[in-house]
Amino acid sequence: MFEKMIGLIQGKNRKIVFTEGYDARILKAAEKLYQDNLMLPVLLGVPEKVLAIATQNQINLNGIEIIDPETCPDTEAMVAEMVTLRKGKMTEEECRAALKKANYFGTMMVKMGMAHGLLGGATYSTADTVRPALQIVKTKPGQKIVSSCFVLNRTGKNGTNERYMMGDCAINLNPSDDELVEITTETAACARLFDIEPRVALLSYSTFGSGKGDSVSKVQSAVQKLKAMKLDFAVDGELQFDAAIAPEVAQIKAPDSLVAGKANTFIFPNIDSGNIGYKIAQRLGGFEAFGPILLGLNAPINDLSRGCTVDEIYKLAIITMAQGL
Repeated sequence: MFEKMIGLIQGKNRKIVFTEGYDARILKAAEKLYQDNLMLPVLLGVPEKVLAIATQNQINLNGIEIIDPETCPDTEAMVAEMVTLRKGKMTEEECRAALKKANYFGTMMVKMGMAHGLLGGATYSTADTVRPALQIVKTKPGQKIVSSCFVLNRTGKNGTNERYMMGDCAINLNPSDDELVEITTETAACARLFDIEPRVALLSYSTFGSGKGDSVSKVQSAVQKLKAMKLDFAVDGELQFDAAIAPEVAQIKAPDSLVAGKANTFIFPNIDSGNIGYKIAQRLGGFEAFGPILLGLNAPINDLSRGCTVDEIYKLAIITMAQGL
């Protein structure tokens, strides 16, 4: 699943900053990424402490840059830049204090071109990753929100990969119709990183008006707005999940749809359904779930689960670097 992305980034010497240099999982993933010539990891933390943890865990960090936010010679320039970016919202003293925190320091590294992307969150919340990104890096032109998606992958019965996209499962609690439009276009664009040609279903408990309610109306409105746009992917809704995924159900519930029965990208009406949905697929369906992949930001910044494994960190780092190309 990662062959295309590895081909894009390998040997390009692109830098990724890891905000949690004291986490052995991060150090192990950084070691492998560096040894595989995929990117140049930058670890944040006091070098002596980081190296001590590496030694304790038999991790080789030779050649990997370690930066202490408290003593970095670039701090004053970063403070000045952050004061400009946060003018009227944060004082110089507040910016200086914030930059002592690895998540703010790392985000400023990305903003100032000292790193190409950032990965954090192995020991802190999604909000602690997203907040500095919104304040400093901000959203892409034309985007109003940050959203997220997950990639789900498993080996099917015939030995081929089954691969799906799901959004938004981690950021927006109850997106509006316009926000669902943004989530849809961003998730579809991300799907192509994984060689998925998006066929997008906006999900609901209703299929083409079989149910009523505010949630249904919201999804219907989002679909209407999407269909009025010049999209280069197929989209339909509102669809129940069975109509979106099962051809035999689609024939009954949505026989004229170009998406029903063969959707591979699913947009949920709220975070409850999205978060529950991807975790059911992961835990009961045997899918690997990669994410949340953050969408809509001006630079590739992603969030790790606090329960992440070394392999998940390694793979999300690859995704992060590929997003920036």
